[in-house]
Amino acid sequence: MQTVSVSASKSYDVLIGKGVRTLLAEKLNALFPGAKAMIVSDSHVAPLHLDALEQMLDTFGIRHAQYVFPAGESSKAPQVLFDLLETLAAQRFSRKDVLVALGGGVTGDLSGLAAALYMRGMHLVQMPTTLLSMVDSSVGGKTAVNLKHGKNLAGVFNQPELVLCDPDYLETLPASDFADGMAEVLKYGVIADEALFEQCKTGNVENDLETIITRCVSIKRDVVAEDEFDTGKRALLNFGHTLAHAIEAQSDYAFSHGKAVAVGMARIAALAEENGFCTRPCHARIAAALENNGLPTDCAFSNRELFAHITADKKCAGGKITLILPDRIGSCYTETIAIDKLRELLT
Repeated sequence: MQTVSVSASKSYDVLIGKGVRTLLAEKLNALFPGAKAMIVSDSHVAPLHLDALEQMLDTFGIRHAQYVFPAGESSKAPQVLFDLLETLAAQRFSRKDVLVALGGGVTGDLSGLAAALYMRGMHLVQMPTTLLSMVDSSVGGKTAVNLKHGKNLAGVFNQPELVLCDPDYLETLPASDFADGMAEVLKYGVIADEALFEQCKTGNVENDLETIITRCVSIKRDVVAEDEFDTGKRALLNFGHTLAHAIEAQSDYAFSHGKAVAVGMARIAALAEENGFCTRPCHARIAAALENNGLPTDCAFSNRELFAHITADKKCAGGKITLILPDRIGSCYTETIAIDKLRELLT
């Protein structure tokens, strides 16, 4: 088992290793003695893993309830958030109780926001069950739901108090969803660690998952420690995401987040090379690594089609937008340009 300690507005540990899910009840008793637990999960994950978790809590005498919502990005929405809040209230949960997020990124984002809002803050534990949520969304405190006009537009920063990343959960993960997670892994390699990128570029990672997850979480830990509230360096974690969010919106979220990030990274790397923004060519290496990991490097939507969605991105303000551009594999930087200039570059 590996432990990555995060120091932010809350300090907490991320435990990574096979079997760490079995530590949940012990950790709840230690961190929140006497607390009741609300386990939040979706309709795909709950049938696979919820019973085992509830049996463990029963064994340790921890009172608990469950909230299961329909799986999919469409549930990352205000109506589901408020239904969860009403459920917490109806079942007399208090701010001293704990919300346990069992699932992928949608579950983690939804649960994190609910935990921040309910009674102005209850305890939060993240138990990611996808590779994408293990390496990225479960750590760092970003929580949100989508609005009609864009992705993640209603949210807060709310750090968890514990994260349990158990690679055993990945054994039930569909190959397509595993590939989504590898898009985020490769992102970490491009922005901060060429050795990690080289380790993952062939797609043969099954025997190195604990090491890979630990390295990605460590990179994110370091960035969050320096810029928890996303006012500077943390923007680097969004490499590929500006175009990705536009692709998701254009497809009405039929395009998964990981695959949209893959296309976003490939396109922004090509744009960077074509316009002299990078010191070393990187598009071909990124594209090859994506393909080796079962990920797309392009989609049917043109940059012109995506531009309208880009103007709704959180990184767009005052007629300018901050782009995350690759200098080379292992190093990215931010560049703020006028929206009109971006329109020229994209079209």
